[in-house]
Amino acid sequence: MPRQAREKSEKGIYHIILRGINRQQIFEDEEDYLKFLDTIEKYKTKSGYKLLAYCLMGNHIHLLIMMGKESLEQIFKRIGSSYVYWYNWKYERVGHLFQDRFKSEPVDDEDYLFTVLRYIHQNPLKAGLCKSIEKYAYSSYREYLEARNTYTDTGFILGMINKEQFVKLHMDESAVVCMDIHDSNFRLTDKEAGKILKKVSNCDNPTNFQALDVHLRDKYIRELKEKGLSIRQICRLTGISFGIVRRI
Repeated sequence: MPRQAREKSEKGIYHIILRGINRQQIFEDEEDYLKFLDTIEKYKTKSGYKLLAYCLMGNHIHLLIMMGKESLEQIFKRIGSSYVYWYNWKYERVGHLFQDRFKSEPVDDEDYLFTVLRYIHQNPLKAGLCKSIEKYAYSSYREYLEARNTYTDTGFILGMINKEQFVKLHMDESAVVCMDIHDSNFRLTDKEAGKILKKVSNCDNPTNFQALDVHLRDKYIRELKEKGLSIRQICRLTGISFGIVRRI
């Protein structure tokens, strides 16, 4: 089946998500986070884009980018190739690091621009990684508070709203509808899910999984949910009933 063409932005602004293959970690320590940010900075001049916001999570990345001279595909070919080459060298691994191609959605009006900006910065808070978004080290939120351009081109947004309005915008924790890491196009295949199941539980088949101590079984099911397996996938791969998996 041919890939669906990307929806184009009239303004050239896009919300981008990159995810680790099989939902694996793409950042293991602070050096990795900073290396990725340095890689983004490295290609700004060559590709001509602006980085309006970012949030680097353990196994995925949110970016808000304004295109310049090059296409999104060329931009992320440069960024991905450079970071993956370095990451594989550091961790003595081979092969892909990011799942398939990146996801994108156009951001064409001011209201949605601010919605996506808030959504990106609130990601660590919603994931329970911090108690306040200014405490999270790997997002652009603090660059906006300090009005500095370490990695982010803060001037574009701060030319539309002042810092007080920026802070007030992010105090709103109501639900928003944006492209998300849990969208259907990011769902794991059963083959991917099976590999995760084996890694988490060391069980090769449903019989072995069903023979686990109930407390250990429930612990593994919770871990599988956290790693992105759907309830029905867990049921199919383990033979545990839908009602039990849903309850855990």
